[in-house]
Amino acid sequence: MYFEQQEVDVRCEWGEHGVSELAAGSDAVVIVDVLSFSTCVDIAVGKGAIVYPYRWKDESAVTYAQSLDAVLANFDRESDVGYSLAPTSLIDIAQGTRLVLPSPNGSTLTLATGGVPTFAGCLRNARAVAAAVSKIGRRISIIPAGERWTDGSLRPAVEDLIGAGAIINHLSGSRSPEAESAVAAFARFAADLSCCLKQCGSGKELIDRGFEGDIDLAADLNSSTCIPVLVEGAYVNRAE
Repeated sequence: MYFEQQEVDVRCEWGEHGVSELAAGSDAVVIVDVLSFSTCVDIAVGKGAIVYPYRWKDESAVTYAQSLDAVLANFDRESDVGYSLAPTSLIDIAQGTRLVLPSPNGSTLTLATGGVPTFAGCLRNARAVAAAVSKIGRRISIIPAGERWTDGSLRPAVEDLIGAGAIINHLSGSRSPEAESAVAAFARFAADLSCCLKQCGSGKELIDRGFEGDIDLAADLNSSTCIPVLVEGAYVNRAE
């Protein structure tokens, strides 16, 4: 009752609890996981691939991929062979590739929306996704995914708040204070997104692990016209 933000058109809330509170009363939901899942989906689907989100990084993912005659992304981002949750690994993905992408954040949230039209949004496709969801209805929920602490609890991640704000910035209608806060975060750092993403905690971790190139891809604001929408359990490019 208190957390559904039903009195406004554009809503914003974190993680799984955000999905559970906002999805049912929404015309569309946008999942935002800037430094990994959503940027991966944008790049892969933009190349003509089909991305199947999957929650678990275990043997069940192998079975699931086999059932779809799909390629399973590596569980380990550090792998230098094949695809993974590193956006740079997907730059040359072939058109028509069926890819199962396990993710404890973006995939988990995607699969929790319960049939509400669901999109993967990031900085790269912020304008395109905002335009697409605006055609569905006015009640739009933006879900910054956040990351996980070592105990599994949600770690709010500034890059996802900024990504949410970049999308909300292009949406009309009334906004909740939560949504306005996301727009304010985006406005504060819009002039140099790459610098912000490299200096935030998530970015510093990725740089230390050798993935600065992923940050450069993720920070490329509105460079993509891809509109990843979930259709029968897979993200496809609605722009086509």
